[in-house]
Amino acid sequence: MSRGTGYAAQSLPSVIIVGGGFAGIAAAKALRKAPVKVLLIDKVNHSLFQPLLYEVAGAVLDGGDIAFPIRAEFRNQKNIVVAMAELTGIDKSSKSVHVTNWPRPLVYDYLILATGVEVSYFGHEEWATHAPGMKTLSEGVKLRSMILKAFEDAERLEDPQSHPELTTFVLVGAGPTGCELAGNLAEMFRYTMKSDFRRFSPEMARIVLVEAGPRVLPMFSPELSEKARIKLDQLGVEVRLGHAVQQIDAEGLTVGGERIRSRNIIWSAGVRATTVGKWLGVGTDRLGRIKVAPDLTIPGHPSIFVVGDAAEIMQNGRALPGLAPVAIQSGRYAGEVIARKVAGKPVSPPFVYLDKGMLATISRNWAAMELGRLKLTGPIAKLAWAFVHIFSLLQTEDRMVVFLKWFYTYLTNKRGTRLIEKPIKEERKAAYE
Repeated sequence: MSRGTGYAAQSLPSVIIVGGGFAGIAAAKALRKAPVKVLLIDKVNHSLFQPLLYEVAGAVLDGGDIAFPIRAEFRNQKNIVVAMAELTGIDKSSKSVHVTNWPRPLVYDYLILATGVEVSYFGHEEWATHAPGMKTLSEGVKLRSMILKAFEDAERLEDPQSHPELTTFVLVGAGPTGCELAGNLAEMFRYTMKSDFRRFSPEMARIVLVEAGPRVLPMFSPELSEKARIKLDQLGVEVRLGHAVQQIDAEGLTVGGERIRSRNIIWSAGVRATTVGKWLGVGTDRLGRIKVAPDLTIPGHPSIFVVGDAAEIMQNGRALPGLAPVAIQSGRYAGEVIARKVAGKPVSPPFVYLDKGMLATISRNWAAMELGRLKLTGPIAKLAWAFVHIFSLLQTEDRMVVFLKWFYTYLTNKRGTRLIEKPIKEERKAAYE
C-alpha cells in the first residue's frame, strides 16, 4: 500500500474495500489484474450467500453450505490482503479510514464502501429482543434453534394445546424473505416433522405472515403477488395484509388491534443502511443509503465509491432494489473504473444495471419469476430459482454439495440439519413446568 499504511508500504496505488459481501468481492475480483494493492476488510472472515439464509433457518442447509472463507476466495489473487476488522471512522480530508485491531489509520488512494444493510425496526429497537431478524449467519442458525426448541418445549407438556404461543410462529414482513421462510416452515411442519412428536402434531402449528402493505411480494407485479398469496394460503399460512405491528413483547404481538400470543416472532419487515453515510456527512435516503453519482462516487470525492445495498443508485428515475445482482454489478463496475483510472485509460461511462429479474420461492415446487414482461410461476420458475441461487454460489466446489442437499430435500421432504446447537435455557424450561 502507498504512503506507508503499516502493512505493505509500496508505491502502488492503494484500494481499500470495506465489506466482503456480493459487492465487495465483485469489486476486488475486478481489480485482480490492476496495478494496485487491495485491502479487503470485513467484520467476519466469511462471505454469506444471503438469498439462501432462510434455508438455514428452515433446516434445509447447514450454515457452512452458504458461507465461505473470504481468504479462500482470493487465494490465487496476489494483489489483495484480507483483514478481519471493523470500520470505525472515515476521514475524507486525509483520505484515511479507522478500523479496529490496527495501530493507526489506513490511508487509501481509492475507497470502496460495500457495507450493506442491517435490520431496521422503524424506531422500535426494543422489539429486537423478542423478534430477531435474519441478516447474518449466526442469526440464521439461532432462528433454526428457536424454531426447533419451540416443538421440544411443546412435547414436554401434558397438554401442549394449553400453550398455543409455543407453536405459533409469526413472521413480520411479506417480502421475499418472509414469504420464503413462511412457505419453508409450512412444509417442514406438514411433511418433515409430522411423525416426530407424540403429544402434538407439528402440522397443526400456526404460521402467521403479517404485512403492513396491501400485498405480499410488493416488488412483484400484482398478478404474481396474488398468486403467491394464494399459494401461501394453500400451505396453511395465515396472511394478514394492511395491518402494521403495534406492539411486540415476550408473550406475543399486537397487529391491527388483535393480540396474537407467540413466543416465536421473526422480523423480516425492513432494513436500513449502516451508519457510514453519517460518518461521510453526505446525503442519504430514508433507508440511510448513500446518494451516489452516476459513476457510484459521492459528490466532491471521486476516489470514494459506494456500492451494493449501501448505495441509493438511481436508474430511469427510480432507485435500484437491494438485490444480489445489483450488488455484484455495482461492485464490479467500481473495481473496473479504478482499474481503468490507474491504467490511464479513458473514463468509464456511467453505471447501468442489467436487469436479471426477480425470483421468490414459496414451496418446494412453486416459485415466482418476473423478468420484464416474462412472468412465470410453478415448477418451471422453481427450476430457474434453483439454477440462479445454487449455481451462483461463490465456491465452485460447493455448488454440487448444496445442490444435492437441496435436491434430496426436494425429493424426500427430509431435512438433515435439524440440530439445536445450545441446550434449552433453564429459565425457559421452568416457565411451563
